[in-house]
Amino acid sequence: MTESLFARIAEALERIAPAPLAAPDFAAAEAFVWHVSPDRLIPVEQVARVDIGLLIGVDRARDTLLDNTRRFARGLPANNALLWGSRGMGKSSLVKAVHAAVSAEGLPLKIVELQREDLPSVGRLLTHLRDAPHRFLLFCDDLSFSHDDEHYKSLKAVLDGGIEGRPDNVVFYATSNRRHLMPRDMIENERSTAINPGEAVEEKVSLSDRFGLWLGFHPCSQDEYLAMIRGYADAFGIEIDDDTLRAEAIEWQATRGARSGRVAWQYVTDLAGRRGVSIPRG
Repeated sequence: MTESLFARIAEALERIAPAPLAAPDFAAAEAFVWHVSPDRLIPVEQVARVDIGLLIGVDRARDTLLDNTRRFARGLPANNALLWGSRGMGKSSLVKAVHAAVSAEGLPLKIVELQREDLPSVGRLLTHLRDAPHRFLLFCDDLSFSHDDEHYKSLKAVLDGGIEGRPDNVVFYATSNRRHLMPRDMIENERSTAINPGEAVEEKVSLSDRFGLWLGFHPCSQDEYLAMIRGYADAFGIEIDDDTLRAEAIEWQATRGARSGRVAWQYVTDLAGRRGVSIPRG
């Protein structure tokens, strides 16, 4: 009777447990998105991105990240990178554009996007990437942690790798609006209420120190904002004279209450629609 009960329990658990992830077909695409429940890598046929030459005002970050990515794709040592700073200034666009630029040079490199909420599953993902005959740029957009968020512990599996170490064929790029990945007021609050203020948030704050590259993105000037729009208009064949562009772009910026690369792209999208010109997804 007991053996029969155990057998039924075992069968029920097998039905409930998700099937193991089959070996992904990495030859199917250059880009993938990681999903859980069940674990799977979904190929992305067409990545939403802009050409690296259209990213204005981020020259230093562009050159540094491009050089780091080239070295990694060639099998040389490279650092994990944290792109932090102002919203809408092209952090995620730069990561995707750099991947496209390196791939266009004939260097083999896959990009895998990992959602922040799926960080606890990153160990399982790394197991699949570790055994693959490819090199991977693992990308997490808009990475940050709140006061009671424990997901940051999973991030260490990517940055440090535990006993096994980070796979040699994986590099991790993340974007964040925060340099230290958590709000400053929460950092100060924990320091002020802790028995040992110096160690209270060291574990969380030190996460950013584990990135070998810190690339800062700052608000753009009006000249850079207008240059972004002119660059897009010329690249996509949108005919507009400088005076009209300047007047409309500044008015658009005023209605948004902000000036950034994202706002520039939103204006260009509106302009292209009004002029009947098709443009790629940004």
